[in-house]
Amino acid sequence: MLSFRSTLGFFPALLPGFLLMFPGSGTVPRPADGVPPQKKEVLLATVAQGLGVAHVQPERLDDAFSKRVFDLYLKRLDGGKRFLLQQDVKQLRQYEKNIDNEIQQGKHEFLDLSTKLIDQRVQETQALYRELLQQPFDFTANETLETEPDKLDFPADAAARRDLWRRLLKYQTLARVSEMMDEQSRQQTKSLAAAKAKPSQATISTPVRTPAQLEADARKQVLKYYDEYFNDLRQTDEADRLAAFANTVANTFDPHSEYFAPKDKTNFDLALTGRLEGTGAQIGEKDGQIIVATIVPGSASYRQGELKAGDVILRVGQGAAEPVSVEGMRQDKVVQLIRGKKGTEVRLTVKKPDGVVKVIPIIRDVVVLEEAYAQSAVINEGGKKFGYILLPSFYADFNRNGGRNSAEDVRAELEKLKAQNVQGVVLDLRFNGGGSLQDAADMAGLFVPSGPMVQVKSRQRAAEVVSDPDPKVLYDGPLVVLVNRYSASASEILAGAIQDYKRGVIVGNTTYGKGTVQRIFELDDIMNTDQNPQLAALKPFGSLKLTIQKYYRINGASTQFKGVTPDILVPDGYSTLADGEQDTDYPLPWDEIAPAKYQTWAAAPAVDKLKAASNSRVAANPAFRVLNDAVQDMAKRRQTTVVSLNLAAYRAEQQQAHAAAEKFKQIQQQGVALDVSPVAMAAPASAADSLAQGRTRRFIQPLRKDLTLREAVAVMKDEL
Repeated sequence: MLSFRSTLGFFPALLPGFLLMFPGSGTVPRPADGVPPQKKEVLLATVAQGLGVAHVQPERLDDAFSKRVFDLYLKRLDGGKRFLLQQDVKQLRQYEKNIDNEIQQGKHEFLDLSTKLIDQRVQETQALYRELLQQPFDFTANETLETEPDKLDFPADAAARRDLWRRLLKYQTLARVSEMMDEQSRQQTKSLAAAKAKPSQATISTPVRTPAQLEADARKQVLKYYDEYFNDLRQTDEADRLAAFANTVANTFDPHSEYFAPKDKTNFDLALTGRLEGTGAQIGEKDGQIIVATIVPGSASYRQGELKAGDVILRVGQGAAEPVSVEGMRQDKVVQLIRGKKGTEVRLTVKKPDGVVKVIPIIRDVVVLEEAYAQSAVINEGGKKFGYILLPSFYADFNRNGGRNSAEDVRAELEKLKAQNVQGVVLDLRFNGGGSLQDAADMAGLFVPSGPMVQVKSRQRAAEVVSDPDPKVLYDGPLVVLVNRYSASASEILAGAIQDYKRGVIVGNTTYGKGTVQRIFELDDIMNTDQNPQLAALKPFGSLKLTIQKYYRINGASTQFKGVTPDILVPDGYSTLADGEQDTDYPLPWDEIAPAKYQTWAAAPAVDKLKAASNSRVAANPAFRVLNDAVQDMAKRRQTTVVSLNLAAYRAEQQQAHAAAEKFKQIQQQGVALDVSPVAMAAPASAADSLAQGRTRRFIQPLRKDLTLREAVAVMKDEL
């Protein structure tokens, strides 16, 4: 969430006619195992009206709105199309254009019917999976399974649903058998190696299990998972359904507006400000799958390096214990499985964007804050010296407790590099998901004179220009800014300002495309529940995160939806496969406003000339050519959503995918290593500084084989 230090005023008064909903006085009766109808009416009306009043670009509550809510809620209610039948969907579709009217009239028939139908079908399916898992599966038959729900229809009848579940259970059993075979092969290799080293231990080995034994064990694992899965489903109550529906209403305005039930708000606060002890992987949910949303800089996952944003989490294992499948599991429960004490191991089985399934072991730890802060290095190339600054995020001390902020840290790193007499600077914003807007503006001011850096516009106010007041330019030499698909929010503000001022060259891939600002409102406070006994009886109502502003570049264009397009495009292994804002449900569209008044940099780089030289260099580079081929192959595999249920064919596909992934990994290590070293500092005061040396080593090592960084340095050499 982009943070903006400004006075936003008070949330408008909501629903002044609330009391009219509650005739008489006293408290509202609460059902023993449900949600009072009045709470459904009040919450949905409040969420809808709050969005209509305060959202930066509100939608009309009409038939089009109703259809969006219907489509998105149906997708979330049964995203895998595993429970509801076509006749159920037909029943629900009668409300497709009436949800807006229900919300305005205080009705909730669609929500109640959908809850009734899904509960009924889940109960029916619960008996089905246990029956299907009683018999062994035949992995020699040439069957397939379509894994992309968007390409499927809802089952026509119970028989079609049964066949879908049979194939699904067979696939999940087959995948586990394949993983067991791989693990058994690895153990045999280790045993042989141990036997050669110590012949006396040759007889100490794990018995080799037959394919039939592996299949039986795999079915037991799948059965155990679905027992737990359906147990979770049975615990989904009316309050959960209400929260999910309210969140769907918010999400149809834009993907960053959300409703938080009270327990979800607690988890959200923990993700923002709590103890960052664990893996440091923040997860989300997309189309019924648990995905890695972001990796916290400096966290255990960040330092381990293999887990990436966009990975789908399939299973979670605690050390050597049997992993638990999380496919279809509630997000809050997955979070609890992944979290844990410092020093313990969690093993995440993930599916990479290219289809490769991989087990990633991570030792839980606290975030190493120093690795989350800006760091710099010196690159020696062709007799010239260049500076490099990595900025993992835009951090700030909003509470003014003496903490650090990213603009001042980048200033300090620039001072160090200037003392080293560097002839150019690379500012790396790749994988930087954003943060403090004001810090992005202040940081741009380190490279250009005082002036506008970004524009922020609310719904009913003129655009506000956020400027850097300092007329001094700290660094005026050649500048390259690196971005990729995971550069978002404040990263896009900074890159856009540098590009608009023609101050430097933006290199990499098109950024994410998030150009909005959010604020959280506590519904209990807004509704003054303490002043109203009837409303107080229904507490708590939770929170609403609203998109209240959009920001624009100083040239008037929004970064929303389109992101920032680099001056020089350089292929990488992430951007082709990564999703952006445009891939979310109902993103706000791109637009533009009047440009601010600004003057471009007098010594603007010759971008066209630099681009032509870079394109020629990349085209002639064998590593980039092989990289391009590998990325295209991965993109094709990602589009292949039909999997074989024949074990031999499935394993052949997986081996091919693993080979391609390994080839891609090797490609990244090709070429002559860059000469990268940390900025010279005073000698360590004590042996305790070995931790700092370890952090420096982790920072420097990957830069030496970074193809994109090498090209950025080449661009700067061309500019000199």
